Amino acid sequence: MGLPLQAVIDNALAQTAPGRCVWVALSGGLDSSLLLTLAADACRRHPRPLRAIHVHHGLQAAADDFETHCRVLCERLEVPLSVARVDVDLATGQGLEGAAREARYAAFDRHVAPGESLMLAQHRDDQAETLLLAALRGSGVRGLAGMPAERDWQGRRLLRPLLEISRARLEAEATRSGLAWTEDPSNAASDQDRNYLRHAILPRLAERWPQATRSLGRSAALCGEADGLLGELAELDLVSLSGDPGCLPLDALTRLSLPRRRLLVRHCCGRLGLVLPPARRLESLLAQLHARRDAETRITWPGGEARIWRGHLYLMASMPPLSALWQVEWDGASPLVTPYGHCEVALAGPEGGGQPLRAMPRRGGERLRLAGRGRRDLKRLLQELEVPPWERERLVVILAGETPVAVLVPDTGRWLALAEGWQAAAP
Repeated sequence: MGLPLQAVIDNALAQTAPGRCVWVALSGGLDSSLLLTLAADACRRHPRPLRAIHVHHGLQAAADDFETHCRVLCERLEVPLSVARVDVDLATGQGLEGAAREARYAAFDRHVAPGESLMLAQHRDDQAETLLLAALRGSGVRGLAGMPAERDWQGRRLLRPLLEISRARLEAEATRSGLAWTEDPSNAASDQDRNYLRHAILPRLAERWPQATRSLGRSAALCGEADGLLGELAELDLVSLSGDPGCLPLDALTRLSLPRRRLLVRHCCGRLGLVLPPARRLESLLAQLHARRDAETRITWPGGEARIWRGHLYLMASMPPLSALWQVEWDGASPLVTPYGHCEVALAGPEGGGQPLRAMPRRGGERLRLAGRGRRDLKRLLQELEVPPWERERLVVILAGETPVAVLVPDTGRWLALAEGWQAAAP
């Protein structure tokens, strides 16, 4: 049977330092309603600030009823509740479940502050479903690892304390304690893959193998352990190559075996916070690592891209070039607002200057007067500095009147060139 459920939650709570807020993701269903009830009891005995967050997806008529239940439960438990209403973008190609998950995590990001913990109510049956879905998609070790019991996520701590507990045990505990919960009508429909596994496949497996969900959960845990070891191997390879996940030397990369190259590229994408490339895109990229060293190869996928240039593989987020129509007035002191976000930079000109400044894209033919070098053509200067072609498409030129006086890399806030008499200042 294992530990009492309350002890399981007490142990999970101990991972959050006193004074740090603990959140519970509350859908209103059995699992999350029980989790919040147990967490509220634990936080009374081991004081921690406790809050609940309910994500209102608005995908079905019962959505308002879920919110009402969550409000009633939180009032009874005296737990503050945040309701996040989200729009689920079904045009992303991720399917309904994937799009809803993305909207849900975006809501968590807005409400749960870095340093705080978020408890999620997935249990052992959910983990078994996740592993089977991953296997049916042909996933590798990472996909087969399912959901981790705990992990760091954008500075927050995600905890799944019920991951080794069966749904049957949770239901028995909720019934014994007289807990009320809501049933999501969509969970009964078998048109979604997860529901089909839940209602049609897992019960049949349990008839033949009563410990099926436990065994599948154990397999997921072992895959998670293997994935961690592969991550350590990839990090060792990264350190031996360059240590920079965004720039890998091709000579060293191609000396690795094909599986290690594949592993390293995926590891680097993860380090950079990029969406992992789909299998076909990744194989296309690996096939081009032996292209001519003067070739400029580009492979793209949603949210990321790879470039091969001058003997190196560059991995980066997809960023469009600056629009030729964009320009903005700037006082040289306030943050510079660009299409890539705010740049915390400042620029000081010669004494007695005071010309109005403008920020705009390169248009070709710009020349800057550099200290000790005279007037230099910007195009030649970029070649001398070995600025990659994709960065050249995003450079911001600062003009005083009609004279170029500075060149900025906007996504990093780095001044690439400053004209004579001009200098970077503290923002």
